Amino acid sequence: MKKIVLLSLLFSAFSLNANPVKWTYSVNQLQGNKAELVFSATVTSGYQMYAVQVPPNGPLPTEFDFDDSKMFQKVGKIKEVSAPKIKFDEIFEMNIGVHTGNARFVQAIEILSEKDFLVTGTINYMVCDEVSCLPQDHDFSFLVKGVVATVAKETSDVAVQDAIPDLAETDELLDEEKDILESDFSTEKSEEKSESFWWFIFLALGAGLAAVLTPCVFPMIPMTVSFFMSGGAKRSEGILKGLIFGFSVALIYSLLGVLVAITKNPAIVNALSTHWIANIIFFALFIMFACSFFGLFEITLPTGLSNKLDAKADKGGLIAAFFMAAVLTLVSFSCTGPFVALLLVEAAMGTSVLKPILGMFTFGLAMGSPFMILSMSPALMKKMPKSGGWLNSVKIVFAFILLAFAMTFLLAIDTGYGLKLFTREVYLGIWIVIFSLMGFYLLGKIKFSHDSDVQHIGVFRLFLVIAVFSFVVYMIPGLFGAPLKMIASLTPPLTAQQFDLSQSQGYVPMEATSQKPVKHGDKFKLPLGLHGFFDYEEGLAYAKETGKPIFLDFTGHGCKNCKEMEGKIWSDPEVLALLKEYVIIALYTNDRTPLPEAEWITSKIDGKVKNTIGKRNYDFQMERFNTAMLPYYVTLDQDGKPTTNQGVGNIGKAEFIKYLKKGLGR
Repeated sequence: MKKIVLLSLLFSAFSLNANPVKWTYSVNQLQGNKAELVFSATVTSGYQMYAVQVPPNGPLPTEFDFDDSKMFQKVGKIKEVSAPKIKFDEIFEMNIGVHTGNARFVQAIEILSEKDFLVTGTINYMVCDEVSCLPQDHDFSFLVKGVVATVAKETSDVAVQDAIPDLAETDELLDEEKDILESDFSTEKSEEKSESFWWFIFLALGAGLAAVLTPCVFPMIPMTVSFFMSGGAKRSEGILKGLIFGFSVALIYSLLGVLVAITKNPAIVNALSTHWIANIIFFALFIMFACSFFGLFEITLPTGLSNKLDAKADKGGLIAAFFMAAVLTLVSFSCTGPFVALLLVEAAMGTSVLKPILGMFTFGLAMGSPFMILSMSPALMKKMPKSGGWLNSVKIVFAFILLAFAMTFLLAIDTGYGLKLFTREVYLGIWIVIFSLMGFYLLGKIKFSHDSDVQHIGVFRLFLVIAVFSFVVYMIPGLFGAPLKMIASLTPPLTAQQFDLSQSQGYVPMEATSQKPVKHGDKFKLPLGLHGFFDYEEGLAYAKETGKPIFLDFTGHGCKNCKEMEGKIWSDPEVLALLKEYVIIALYTNDRTPLPEAEWITSKIDGKVKNTIGKRNYDFQMERFNTAMLPYYVTLDQDGKPTTNQGVGNIGKAEFIKYLKKGLGR
């Protein structure tokens, strides 16, 4: 009982970390109507996951619960291909089998369906580090190919053993996949990188600290800290109030993250990233905040609520610190609203549930950190800069940044619906103007109504001016086709470039077999002068005719990771040369262009009719590769068979080059 209580107390701190175990799944189709479901786990260094079998009164074992289905039946029990290590566990005080690093589990099944079907269920397990443990559950899904109907028969232990390869065969399989695992080629690692929220946490941290420097928050610091010390309170009580205040701010903002997290599903994420209504709302919201920062009007929340919270805070006591935090979040909304909106929109675009919660918690904690630090050492307030005109300058700089980010939502509509309102030159031209005006403002050449006269600029402001104009100079070559790798995910794709000097640098398109244009070539275009196809069957036919391998590119409108890969990785000369050796087939999975009725298909996955380019390509990706990740790259031979064990997503240049070479047999 003591151990259970200990684990419960440690749960809250441990749960703030990302899941230390990453799972990937694959299906081995065997002869006849047999198949293997392969579970591969990657356990983060410093953690351990318990085995399938554990002693009585021990931790939770790793269990695989399959949902009921008439499409298959299990053959025997789950097999631990990677043998667990037996070690003494100090938490449970017994010898227990654990998995660290990479672990593999295999379940043999007998297929009872002629149609393709999904095998779903949940993995329940416990993962621990040196001081704490946490029960976990993870939903899994396999897409299994149907076979000619067979009569289910009883399977003996010998048959079970025959259905699963022996350890020697498994070792050969592991050796065959070793290069891919070490090079981060696994689907889950690519998905983890593209979906990793650590960069987002860093963004949230920066946004929280930036919000402190706004006129709505910064002047409240000395007043709030003085409140902590009022009434002859002991220093320890003041510190405690400061800590309660800071963590209360983080908690309040975390609730906003929870609201976003509970609405997470692929349909909503796709709508947020491509639908014109959602993007128009975001655009209007950012323009409204920018105008407010410029001083056109002030955004305020209902004063009645803040007055009630203020009255609660006036009653004193430790609970008053919480109500003070609530008052701060309300009265500072006109300044913090843009930061919150930016973070929530960015978090909503991904599929991670933890991302919005941890992001908003980090934002609130960063925003409340000065209050906590000064409550511990009030003497530091004497060294703080005084409030003044510089706070308004901070707001104006943020207003320019909001204008630039607002353009990204119009860009999502433009690319998603093929309106072609923004060429890459026009979009970059607008950004160049916005950031040039910001630079002139920092120099004091532009003045707004609430600004003080700039008699001279300090060293810090000078460095800001240098940084802004350096960024402007960096963007100028983009007007002539430069990839601009630093901001590739925020700007139009290279395919939207009209005037491209790179076209004169020897980018020779792949020879076409006829003068007939490729299907959907009027709607889509590959970047960097590359030539390819936008229909799988057409590209496959060309590959068979020429004997060239296929580079299959699942992409989408408004996909930041796709643009980042094209701008940063594809533009590299070595990568570009390798891509030209493939027949490139780019399939847009979120395009809304209707297909003629003759090209409609009925999905084998959900039974629904797919009548647009995007729906058909999305269904093809899910059925063939069991993933919806974007971008997702697969190398195939001229017959459409994979030439590598797995596809890859948003990975680094070295890994991508290695993957392309592997697909070419090098």
